[in-house]
Amino acid sequence: KCLTESSLVCIECFGSCRYACHDGAASITRTTGTIVSAQQNESAPLLGSRSRRRGSSGTSFGFSVFNLINAIMGSGILGLSYAMATTGIIGFSILLLIVACLASYSIYLLLLMCVQTAVTSYEDIGLFAFGSPGKILVASTILIQNVGAMACYLFIIKSELPAAIAEFLSGDHTGSWYLDGRLLLILASVYIVFPLSLLPKIGFLGYTSSLSFFFMVCFTLVVVIKKWSVPCPLPLDPTLQYLQVSNSTDDCKPKFFRLSKESAYAIPIMAFSFLCHTSVLPIYSELRSPSKSRMQNVAHIAISLSFIIYFICALFGYLSFYDKVESELLQSYNKYLLHDGAIMVIRLVILLVVLLAIPLVHFPARKAFIMMFFFPFS
Repeated sequence: KCLTESSLVCIECFGSCRYACHDGAASITRTTGTIVSAQQNESAPLLGSRSRRRGSSGTSFGFSVFNLINAIMGSGILGLSYAMATTGIIGFSILLLIVACLASYSIYLLLLMCVQTAVTSYEDIGLFAFGSPGKILVASTILIQNVGAMACYLFIIKSELPAAIAEFLSGDHTGSWYLDGRLLLILASVYIVFPLSLLPKIGFLGYTSSLSFFFMVCFTLVVVIKKWSVPCPLPLDPTLQYLQVSNSTDDCKPKFFRLSKESAYAIPIMAFSFLCHTSVLPIYSELRSPSKSRMQNVAHIAISLSFIIYFICALFGYLSFYDKVESELLQSYNKYLLHDGAIMVIRLVILLVVLLAIPLVHFPARKAFIMMFFFPFS
């Protein structure tokens, strides 16, 4: 119980009034009368009996993990090998571990705040802290960030998909409709992105997120296998294939620590490698039997699996090309393994992963749009 009646704060959410203690000792919901201790029972459902009634229809633990992994991983995995080349194997490992730990700890703090305030959305956090202006500010920030991310993903599809399809074709197909980036973008948006974006809950995207995770595993396996298909030293002229190679044996020696002006490029790559926080609370609110400890386990597993895939892909991508690795890994394969069937398939797979990530990014943006324009003062 709160020490004084004045230490209670009323939060209006979907017609009900929640009371939360200023001191974080407990959160009380008027409609259910349930008390959730923030310090003593972290495994108790946050939303009381309402969560238990819908627990059987919530998103499963596995689908929640896949959704969070899909929110974490994307096309940024293609730049990790370059980040390792600019920082060294050990330097990269330390940076990647630090970013992963910070992501996990930030999710822990976020969930702890949810338990102490009985708030389960970013918009309600803004409302709780600064009133209606805070709610509008948070919603607009999420909307701008996620719309920008979706625009970047769609631009990647428009620019890369025609080239990926052209690699499977022989002869001159200039002017064909299936090589028109704008038309392919429209078709992908109408038949894939739009239907998935209409789903009412983010949990339904667990099927596509599990497919994206499978594609990422396949991509990592191809990177590992192709390490032994790339000669070392690399050819001086890739058009001559393997007839002319470099005489420098230093090209085949990995560097464990490296610090140069190029190392600065690794900072933004690493900083955004575990960015998933806009999807954490939507996944948490739909989790079956939601609790702080259960969602924390979801985050731990998702971040751990992402860390393993990131590290393996970056390591073998770097060991394939060493200092010659391009800022985008697939460009290195296209340069030294011309018309390789596995690489052509994996390029399409990565584009499909990017495409399936758009509905997951769209969900928080859609929710922020609704909260900002239809319920700005509630």
